[in-house]
Amino acid sequence: MSASILTGDFAVIVKDLSGGNGAEPVETIRGFTTLAHANAFARRYVRDSLERCRNREMSAEEVLAAWFAFGEDAEVTGAEGAGWTSGAEIKDFAATPPVDSEDRNWRGIDPRRLGEDDDDGDAPDGEGEG
Repeated sequence: MSASILTGDFAVIVKDLSGGNGAEPVETIRGFTTLAHANAFARRYVRDSLERCRNREMSAEEVLAAWFAFGEDAEVTGAEGAGWTSGAEIKDFAATPPVDSEDRNWRGIDPRRLGEDDDDGDAPDGEGEG
């Protein structure tokens, strides 16, 4: 991997898997200065999306089907093929719920929120932590 790919202008494209937005991304998130940051954000975002589709009684296959029907996927751009993709881990995510809540905490590393002054520790705009 070249040194130029480790830092640069990375973005994460969020896609609505329900097709509600057609083939167009729902959102493009910019401000990632390293590939590791963009990859971690995309991974956590997808993990959180999948967990929002999970019900206690669901099998891994049902969780995956629900995510494909109602979830959101994330793709790292600007990484010359080195960006994280959900295809690498989505079946494992569906099979095993996360043990650590940080695996879903994309808000804590969201470049749009980094540097915000949040003295009371609450998430902005009344959002929960997933």
